[in-house]
Amino acid sequence: MSAVEVNRARALEGVAHGFLGRRGGVSTGLVAGLNVGTGSQDDPAAIAENRRRAADAILPGARLVTLYQVHSPDAVTVLEPFEERLRPRADALVTDRPGLLLGILTADCAPVLFADREAGVVGAAHAGWKGAIGGVTDSTIAAMEALGARRERIAAAIGPCIARASYEVDDGFFRRFAEHDPANERFFADGGRAGHHQFDLEAYVAHRLAAAGLRTVEMLGLDTYADESRFYSFRRATHRGEPDYGRQVSIIGLGA
Repeated sequence: MSAVEVNRARALEGVAHGFLGRRGGVSTGLVAGLNVGTGSQDDPAAIAENRRRAADAILPGARLVTLYQVHSPDAVTVLEPFEERLRPRADALVTDRPGLLLGILTADCAPVLFADREAGVVGAAHAGWKGAIGGVTDSTIAAMEALGARRERIAAAIGPCIARASYEVDDGFFRRFAEHDPANERFFADGGRAGHHQFDLEAYVAHRLAAAGLRTVEMLGLDTYADESRFYSFRRATHRGEPDYGRQVSIIGLGA
């Protein structure tokens, strides 16, 4: 049995966390590996076992909570575990309660983990392009502040996501960001085809975190699309015409 691969950030050292990929799970077929996505066509028993392994790799004995992610800017505060069927529709969650693991599922979107060690407050956000431009990271920071965190103390790390070289977008996508802020043009490079561009989601999310007042922001620089052996990718599966794709999980929590 292969071990669960855990990618950690120096910025979050001392806090139980990890950006996981597809290695170390029991799923087979198109979603082979550590698939944790209940929205996939995978065997529910395999997904449950993968989630158990993921949680144990970060903080054994802790309870993993995740969301029904909808590409929104919304953050929720978690004070106690909730059942999977009662997951809130939101894209970020924060807590100050030990023994809870906050989990974000991704398959190209950017997972962002946050921690204010001094206040004992952590957060996790799902930042696809819609959530990122909509302010999901700002909402996460505000929710952490409501629990006693201070943004100048919050450290954040951006985990595996689709990289600029793999993320071709059209003119309409480019204009949406340019109209939001003309300075956003710097996150786009010329694409290989007329009317297309390469978007740097990771750099854009890092910019939003810094603009919000965070002093410590780390980018792991891991491309989900290009590294098939380590990560699931919605866009890669789409380009291949595959009928299903897996999701990886990024987790952070407070020890007892």
